[in-house]
Amino acid sequence: SHRFFSAVIRNACAGAVPRTSLPSSDWARRAPKRKKNLASESATLARLRDGFEKKLLETIPAITVNGDLDNRLPNTSSVSFTDIEGESILMLLDQYGICASSGSACTTGSLEPSHVMRAMQIPYNAAHGTIRFSLSKYNTAEELDFTAEKLAPIIARLRSISPYWKEK
Repeated sequence: SHRFFSAVIRNACAGAVPRTSLPSSDWARRAPKRKKNLASESATLARLRDGFEKKLLETIPAITVNGDLDNRLPNTSSVSFTDIEGESILMLLDQYGICASSGSACTTGSLEPSHVMRAMQIPYNAAHGTIRFSLSKYNTAEELDFTAEKLAPIIARLRSISPYWKEK
């Protein structure tokens, strides 16, 4: 089974949802209960995300966690790996059943770094190696540890064959 799932509608930005996917009135009726659980779930997701990012920063050189570290969505981790291609990372992660996305949601399917990453001033050589991990309340610390454990050698392998990588 896959460890992450990030639904993306081709050529659409996050939040662009087909009309058939809009919530029903039944969903709205249950909203107060969902709101009550949201703070707890958000705190748990943020803790998992932060622990995952800490492991990556400790084990992989020349990476950057993107975005404002204090004010961001608790379920999303965007990490840039310098001097390698995000698509290669995704292919190797897939061999372990790990799903993630490259770049930003607004440029899915494009080979160019998104306007969002350019606005964040992520260097070109890091923007191409940006991976987005999307978490849900169903993810566990063990799954994130597994992902971090598999990601470190994947990055080392890809950098070893990259003509741009120089040990930093």
